[in-house]
Amino acid sequence: PVVLTYHNDIVSKGFASYIAKFYNLTSLNLVLGIAKKIIVTQPNYLERSPYLKKYKNKIVVIPVGVDIEKFRPLNVDEEENTLFFLSVLDRFHEYKGLEYLLKALKIVKDEIKNIKLIVGGDGELKFYYRDMANRLGIRDNVGFVGYIPDGELVEYYNRCSAFVLPSYSSDQEGFGIVLLEALACKKPVITTEIVGVSNDIKEFNAGKVIKPKDVRALANAIVEVLQDKDLRRKMGRNGREIAKKYSWENIAKMIEGIYVRLVKT
Repeated sequence: PVVLTYHNDIVSKGFASYIAKFYNLTSLNLVLGIAKKIIVTQPNYLERSPYLKKYKNKIVVIPVGVDIEKFRPLNVDEEENTLFFLSVLDRFHEYKGLEYLLKALKIVKDEIKNIKLIVGGDGELKFYYRDMANRLGIRDNVGFVGYIPDGELVEYYNRCSAFVLPSYSSDQEGFGIVLLEALACKKPVITTEIVGVSNDIKEFNAGKVIKPKDVRALANAIVEVLQDKDLRRKMGRNGREIAKKYSWENIAKMIEGIYVRLVKT
């Protein structure tokens, strides 16, 4: 039996959008048609995707998982008023919202002078974002550290005060696994309502969830989290508990169950 994990629709801009549309109407339909089960990582995506709606009877929701043994709290010093953002800095990943985070940082700087944003990741837009930070007058508040080796990533999560992922495209954002990694490291997160773990973040008070592209709301959320150390600690503890729910062991059991049931039928 064919089991397909569907993370997000294939979308693009310019000429590439025609290629994406052709694929979605041909090959994608073929694959979706032969699949016995289609796994989506968040329930909302079924309603957002125009390609999945006619396959509702095949769809099951299983979120992505996180290695909670690897991503865990470390005994390292937290860098005061430091935000962490992690993504590939190319055109395909513009939807991760770094542009809006930089604009929000300019507002935050009026209240928190020593605010610092660490941007992890590399790509063709790295210098565009650097220039943007210069234009906004926050050059000294943003550090572009480039590609972060896997062995150093956990420490970056642990040293920040909060992790931020202001994704704005519900078509492209399949889940936002970096949020799970930050939560597993006991860090509060600030994100938008389109990411896969947003409901848990709100329900268990593990961070702040705002509407996409709302720069003022993003700035307010950052200020509120950074100015309350006790709140950050509470959110961090709650986030670690959320991450346990998404452990690789739990997610693997859910996926295994699908295969076992299909093979037996």
